[in-house]
Amino acid sequence: MKHYIPLILVALFATSCEWLGNSPSFSDDFITYTIQKGNHDPDNNINTPFTSTTLHFQALFDSTCVYQNAVVENQNDINKLYGFSDCSSTHQNNSARFGWNWREGALRIYAYIYVNGQRMEKELGTAELNEPTGFKIEAKDNSYIFTYRGVETTMPRHCSGGVGIAYKLLPYFGGDETAPQLVRIKIRNL
Repeated sequence: MKHYIPLILVALFATSCEWLGNSPSFSDDFITYTIQKGNHDPDNNINTPFTSTTLHFQALFDSTCVYQNAVVENQNDINKLYGFSDCSSTHQNNSARFGWNWREGALRIYAYIYVNGQRMEKELGTAELNEPTGFKIEAKDNSYIFTYRGVETTMPRHCSGGVGIAYKLLPYFGGDETAPQLVRIKIRNL
């Protein structure tokens, strides 16, 4: 039994670090989403049902996420990272997801929602390239709770209770413009 105690402690430590979204795993179990130049959607864009009220994941952005839009004003457009539709409606009616863009020399992260057809966003901070970063969205009562770098941000929600008939929202480039180059994002569900 005493030989198993160190293994149990290692397992508990690894689990707690992964839950916090701060530790990469020992194997590469990320899914790579590749958006080809000239596209909005990734190659592996498959609608997946979503039944939980919490989405917890890590994302890793690499140098392909440093880009320049053709129209200068479009640099402010928010690309979509990961999230879910809500309230048994389409994602442009009700949804919650994280967004991102490359602006002013930094990869910026946003809470990005639709509430009864009205889009809202809020900047949450920046992310480092090539560093796994933890993200969490929770649908709770009449609000979404976005957790990024340990800070919770509350945004309004149109419905309460479960998400109803819902689906995951995968990475999407744009705004107005399509990807000006190949863009690669890795995501791991926690």
